[in-house]
Amino acid sequence: MKRFLLPLAIFVVVVAFLGIGLTLNPREVPSPLVGKPAPEFALPQLYEPQKVLSLKDLSGKVWLLNFWASWCGGCKEEHPVLMQLAKAGEVPIYGMDYKDQREEALAWLRRWGNPYPVIAVDEAGRVGINYGVYGVPETYVIDKAGVIRYKQIGPLDEDILQKKILPLVRELEKQ
Repeated sequence: MKRFLLPLAIFVVVVAFLGIGLTLNPREVPSPLVGKPAPEFALPQLYEPQKVLSLKDLSGKVWLLNFWASWCGGCKEEHPVLMQLAKAGEVPIYGMDYKDQREEALAWLRRWGNPYPVIAVDEAGRVGINYGVYGVPETYVIDKAGVIRYKQIGPLDEDILQKKILPLVRELEKQ
């Protein structure tokens, strides 16, 4: 009888962890970077490759960093939300074209519109690795001091924007 207790206990623990895991939202994977300084980068810009966008250029303001690509289905899904947010002008959204071909990215933006004041090109994906990108799209809220305050995995939607991102941006703007 005692020999069955250990396997039974292990089974109960595994089932408990599985049950807890099934209740979690896979898009809310905790990022170890939230609360830490955003990783440095200095990359060529999409529209003007001779110019560079760096983290230092964005210090002193609250902003969003959106990793996207022309080959990304989820990016097309979230794009109307980004266009609406850019039109509202509440927070600047900087693009990070991730592992993409320049001409394809430019064609995609001509077709769907450009919500970004500046887009950096992360052709090799190294900056994405530093930011812990699982896959595009991913969006980060970065505060005035350059600290990551929120990470959204997957497409943004109106609900996430209104309930999480914009309230956080407004709070950070007051600081």
